Amino acid sequence: MPAWRTISLWMDQLDESLTARPELERDLDVDVAIIGAGYTGLWTAYYLKKHAPGLDIAIVEAQTAGFGASGRNGGWLMGNLLGEDRLLAGLSPEQRRASFDLLHSIPDEVEIVLEREGIDCDYRKGGVLYCAARYPEQEANLRDYLAKLRAQGLTDDDYRWLSPEQLAQQIRIAKPYGGIYAPHVATIHPAKLVRGLARTVQAMGVNIYENSPVTQWQSGSLRTAKASVRSRWIVPAVEGYSVTLPPLGRYQLPVQSLIVATEPLSQATWDEIGLNRGQAFSEFSRQVTYGQRSADNRLIFGARGGYQFAGKLRHNFDLSRDEVELRRYLFGELFPQLKNVQITHAWGGNLGMSRHFKPHMLCDLANGIALSGGYGGEGVGASNLGGRTLADLILERDSELVQQPWVLADGGIHALRAWEPEPCRWLGYNAIIKSFVHEDQTLANPATAPWRRKLASRVAGFMEGFMH
Repeated sequence: MPAWRTISLWMDQLDESLTARPELERDLDVDVAIIGAGYTGLWTAYYLKKHAPGLDIAIVEAQTAGFGASGRNGGWLMGNLLGEDRLLAGLSPEQRRASFDLLHSIPDEVEIVLEREGIDCDYRKGGVLYCAARYPEQEANLRDYLAKLRAQGLTDDDYRWLSPEQLAQQIRIAKPYGGIYAPHVATIHPAKLVRGLARTVQAMGVNIYENSPVTQWQSGSLRTAKASVRSRWIVPAVEGYSVTLPPLGRYQLPVQSLIVATEPLSQATWDEIGLNRGQAFSEFSRQVTYGQRSADNRLIFGARGGYQFAGKLRHNFDLSRDEVELRRYLFGELFPQLKNVQITHAWGGNLGMSRHFKPHMLCDLANGIALSGGYGGEGVGASNLGGRTLADLILERDSELVQQPWVLADGGIHALRAWEPEPCRWLGYNAIIKSFVHEDQTLANPATAPWRRKLASRVAGFMEGFMH
C-alpha cells in the first residue's frame, strides 16, 4: 500500500487506518461520474445527493481521499475567491455586496454541514490577520490594500485596520507595523475534513473507487485500467492534477506550495505569541506566507513553492534543507523565540492555477461536463462554493450561486483561457519569482538604500501585474 500517512502532518495524525476502498473493476452506468475524491469532488457529490437523493453517483480516485491538495494544505478555510476584486468589478454596488456576502458565508456553510453530518475537523472560526511584520513597506502596501477594499464597498465589519497595539492583542510579532483583521476565515484540520466528507457521501449512497487512475475521459464516459464508466455527467474534479487529464492541462497548471510544522509548543510559548482563537495569519509579502496554530499547539507555516517545466507534477515532497530553512527563516523573523524550534513535519502539494488567476465553475450542458478549479491556493473554501455551484448547474437550479461572474454556464472547456506554450511559461514564472525574492531580500535589509528599495518594489509590482 502507498505510504499515504507520510503525505503530511494531517494525514499522519488521522486516527484511522488508511485502508484503500475497492478499486473500480467492473463497468458502470451512472448519472454522474466524478474524477477525484478531494474537496471539489466530494462537495459536488454531497450537494447533488442533498438535492436529488435518487442520483446514481460514482467517484473514481487515483489514490485515496486526501492524497492531493485536500490532505496537504495549510488549513485555511477562507470566505474568499482568488481575484474576486477583478471578477466583481463589472457589477453594480448592490450586486457586488451580495456576491461578497455569498463568499464571506462559505465558512459558515461548511460549519453547518460539519454539525449536521457529525464531522470533527478542528473547525475554529477565528478570522485572519494580515500583518505588516518584517519591513515598513508592508504597512504602506497593507493600507493601499485596505483602501482598495473600501472602494469595493467593504467596511470595517469585513476588514479592519489594527494598530501595532491592537495587533498585539491577537498576535505578538517581533516588528509589528500594523495589520488587517478579517473575520471571514476559519482554520481546520484538512485531512479530517476530506476523510469525513468521504465517509459522509458514502453513507448517502455514493460509491467511491480508490486506486483507480482514470486513463481516458470524454463526454459521456471514462476509463480506468480495469473498467469503464458511462455517465450523463462527467465531473473532472482534479484541480492541480489537471495535467493528467488532457486537454485540461492547457487551462490549469500545477504549482507547488510547501509547508512545515513544528513540534507542539508549550502554553508559555503560546502565551508569548497569541493566536488563542484559531486565527490564521500571514505576513503581507509576495512570498505568500500562511500560518496557523494547530489544535495540538504546533505552528503550521507555509510559503510559495515552485513551478516545474512543462507543468509537470511534483511527486517528491521530501523537502530539501534549503526549502525547510527558508520557511524557518520566515517564521523566525516573526517569532524569534522559534528560530531553533524542532520541525517535525515538512511537506507540500500541487495546486491549480488558471490563466489570469481566475477561478472558474463551468457547465457544458451539451456535452455533460462540469468542472470547478483554478483556486490558486484558496481551494479549501472555494471548493465548497464550487461543489454547491456545480450541483445547481447540473440539476439546472436557478440559484444565486449560478449567477456569479466566475460561473461559465453552458460553456465548453474551450471557454477557458489557455496558458502560453513552453518555454514561455517557465521563463516567465522564474523571472517573476526572482523579482519577488529580490524585493523581499532588499526590503528585509534595513541598510538598503531608499532608491534600491523603491526600484525592487516597482520591478516586483510590474512583474506581478504582468502575471494578471
